[in-house]
Amino acid sequence: MSTNAVEMTPAHKEALAELLFQLADDDFLLSYRGSEWLGLAPHIEEDVASSSISQDTMGHAKMYYGLLEELGYGKIDDLAHGRSAKERKNSILVERENGAGYYMETPRYDWAYAVVRNYFYTLAKKVKIDSLKKTTYQPLAEVATKVSMELFYHHLHWRTWFTQLLSSSDEAKERMNKAIDGVMADFGDVFSYGNASQSFKEFALIEDATVLKQRWEAALKEVVKALHIESPIIQQPDRNGRLGEHTEELDRALSTLSEVYRLNPAVPW
Repeated sequence: MSTNAVEMTPAHKEALAELLFQLADDDFLLSYRGSEWLGLAPHIEEDVASSSISQDTMGHAKMYYGLLEELGYGKIDDLAHGRSAKERKNSILVERENGAGYYMETPRYDWAYAVVRNYFYTLAKKVKIDSLKKTTYQPLAEVATKVSMELFYHHLHWRTWFTQLLSSSDEAKERMNKAIDGVMADFGDVFSYGNASQSFKEFALIEDATVLKQRWEAALKEVVKALHIESPIIQQPDRNGRLGEHTEELDRALSTLSEVYRLNPAVPW
């Protein structure tokens, strides 16, 4: 049975907000990392395509922050730009830098890492969105339906890159396998709900993380089997971003992302 904000108990509202912060912060950070590839992608068509995907992803984050605003947690801009790293609920994977260097100076980014991170994350996002279509909070179910329409193309895009590079030269395969190792080292909290697993289950907000993880593994297994490589295994995380445990890379990202906002937080950006 669907619910609305008026019918919620404080515990229900708190659980919903926790889920929305996780969803929003994940997409917000990944979109930013994608934007850093502007002008640096392998060719012009990819520059346009990946930039469009990053823009879509930022739009998804905005919708989640918008639901939080409707619940009374603050304005969208403040939620996106005004919160410290310790307050963020994103996974470690999305805050990681694209590679060595800095976008405005001497970036030495790794396209193989970008492909693997985006593909594995987008597949995980698809699994979550499919579950969220059945959430008891109707406004979130409606957002999930909207997101899924764009996500279909995002998933297809990154899966194509993933399979093509792993079917290419020995050098490409070597770089991709190295990228898989790097991504999986930070993948442990992608399906984590932090301390909110029980409350998510109690209020039927999203399915159990173990179920979603198994669906991700099953979907990926079909792809990697055709490529004759082993299926990546999700390990226990060394740190959990859902619990506010982050890296210095997040601090640097937020400093850049909020630079204009900090000039005058009262102005809508």
